[in-house]
Amino acid sequence: MEEQKIGEEWLPGRNACTTLCYLEKDDKYLMLHRTSKKHDVNHEKWIGVGGHCEEGESPEECILREAREETGYILDSIRFRGIVTFVSGGKKDDNGKWIEHPVSEYMFLFTASEFHGEPVACNEGELEWVEKDRVWDLNLWAGDRIFFRLLDEEAPFFSLKLVYDDAGVLREAVLNGKELELFDILNEDGTVSGAVEERNVAHRLGLLHGTVHTWIVRHNDKSGYDVLLQKRSMRKDSHPGEYDISSAGHISAGDEPMESARREMQEELGILPEEGALREIGLHRGKFSGNFGKNFHDKIFKDREISHVYIYDRPVDISELKLQESEVESVMWMDWAECRQAIIEKTVPNCVYLDEFEQIGRALGLC
Repeated sequence: MEEQKIGEEWLPGRNACTTLCYLEKDDKYLMLHRTSKKHDVNHEKWIGVGGHCEEGESPEECILREAREETGYILDSIRFRGIVTFVSGGKKDDNGKWIEHPVSEYMFLFTASEFHGEPVACNEGELEWVEKDRVWDLNLWAGDRIFFRLLDEEAPFFSLKLVYDDAGVLREAVLNGKELELFDILNEDGTVSGAVEERNVAHRLGLLHGTVHTWIVRHNDKSGYDVLLQKRSMRKDSHPGEYDISSAGHISAGDEPMESARREMQEELGILPEEGALREIGLHRGKFSGNFGKNFHDKIFKDREISHVYIYDRPVDISELKLQESEVESVMWMDWAECRQAIIEKTVPNCVYLDEFEQIGRALGLC
């Protein structure tokens, strides 16, 4: 394998093959805190044990050797969980073609729950048995949190591609050929923190992120306005089958709120608002409490977001909408005052924040 020396550190050449294993015992993982080498790309990060495949060595042979060398344990059985493709560096042109080739690394991911032997000190850092629930609090790579989620969910064998920029920020994640959603994580004041996390990780940990909420309204002779409610698809990862905002979605990492709101309306309802058609009325801060912090489909879901709230009052014929089946089951108009009462009394299953709905009412002059 071609290698190049940078300072005192040997780094793998392009298309390197590595292994990583998480030993399991008493609902804990054996974690390695990489503290020994200052120029280590994993310096101060917590990872599993493993290393580079030597010439002519299979991934299984590699992880058996690396585990014995780093921990002293002899693995009696290993479970091959997935392949992780790491891509870092490089540049693409405006057409998405590489103009400076990146470095790729293919990592074979294992877990092991059967092993024997006496533990030894590791020259890579400190080894510690960490409760699985507490692992999420450690200093991990953002991509590592994705495959920890997959391990915890007992996902079948997977292929995960992770693309990092030169600063070590996750820029792309692709699971089994399907791109995953990435969010900018926000500071408490709503500014971008610089961290980027995958959608399911952000919801599992309750990390603050940005969303867009668009309320479609029309005049009526009752309270003054109807609001359009969408019924969420039963396939949704949260609040399936409940009534919700006319159109809503997350702000993907690097995107702007307005472009996200327009995109979500087009994807979910088939409406592409013209420039200036969306009126922003303010922000809403959602948090996981009561109905907004629980499990769906046996997965932890914590809703903690800052939403840009918009009103759209152009004519809409719901019979002509093109609903996105994976997101929206149906839509219906409802008088604003009647809808407010239904939200309070839960006579209609919904996941609408009452304070946001009243924020809409104030903007429309209804309260």
